[in-house]
Amino acid sequence: MAMNIGKAAEASGVSAKMIRYYESIGLIPEALRTEAGYRDYSDKDVQTLRFIRRARDLGFSVAQMNELVALWRDRGRASADVKRLALEHVAELELKARELQEMSRALKHLAENCQGDARPDCPIISGLAGDGVVKGTPKGERELNSTRFGAIGIEPNCTQRRGKEKR
Repeated sequence: MAMNIGKAAEASGVSAKMIRYYESIGLIPEALRTEAGYRDYSDKDVQTLRFIRRARDLGFSVAQMNELVALWRDRGRASADVKRLALEHVAELELKARELQEMSRALKHLAENCQGDARPDCPIISGLAGDGVVKGTPKGERELNSTRFGAIGIEPNCTQRRGKEKR
């Protein structure tokens, strides 16, 4: 059954804007056009869009989704290729989760050291500005540095990650 972009978006759960984007980057082939120039999608196109939506919901990148779509379409694929891609993504997600936990601990530490009163001194602001020293940390005073993910320099697990303590 042929349908316009609005109906395809509704049936797939992918917005019309994203469908156009996916076409523009080649993730999905350009839709056939009616004589009036409107996009015309088939059930197979909607099935592909649903596949992409589920992959996107699991956090796969556009490049990974492109690879997944190619594997999905390839009936001669090895399941090992699909498993490899999925496990690589799991590792990326677990790294992001660890980084988010570290950022959360760093910000929580700064918030715990903020008096939260009417005075202007604030270790949270100093930490974000990169110009402060947090007093009363477990190891005494500690200058704040930026980390690769933008946290404010208190890295609770830096000894585990880098093998030596940051001073």
